[in-house]
Amino acid sequence: MTSRFGMEVRAANAGDAAGMMSLLAEAGIAIEATEMASRLAAIRRAAGTVLIATQWGPPSGIVILHWYSTLGEAGPIALITTLLVALDDRRRGIGRLLLKAAAQVARSAGCVRLELIAASGDATLPEFCCATGFAEAGSRFVRSLRKQA
Repeated sequence: MTSRFGMEVRAANAGDAAGMMSLLAEAGIAIEATEMASRLAAIRRAAGTVLIATQWGPPSGIVILHWYSTLGEAGPIALITTLLVALDDRRRGIGRLLLKAAAQVARSAGCVRLELIAASGDATLPEFCCATGFAEAGSRFVRSLRKQA
């Protein structure tokens, strides 16, 4: 999908489950490989996707994106429920690359807005979100997917 300096962002598949397990374990999320593959399949069947950033081995980052319709918006809203970059790979532009790919997927799905759920206790997330075009809206960060005039 997207690449930058050898880093590729693509849709995750069942073969990525083991690498994703170690990445999620860094964040305190323990999932078995078979369960991970099952959850990936469930997200693909629903209105959503899981994208990973890889270079030469296990994933360096992950973004999980879902979209849903509301009566208050002209099109669906894309919601990022997980954005995670490995501790050793932070400050290399991987988070920005994942957000760019997520926004492209959301636009392709007809979404009009991108939201990101803020994890409590992450002191770096608000600064990162503001630097990438999001505005704080309660416990979420919101960014329009429409071109700004």
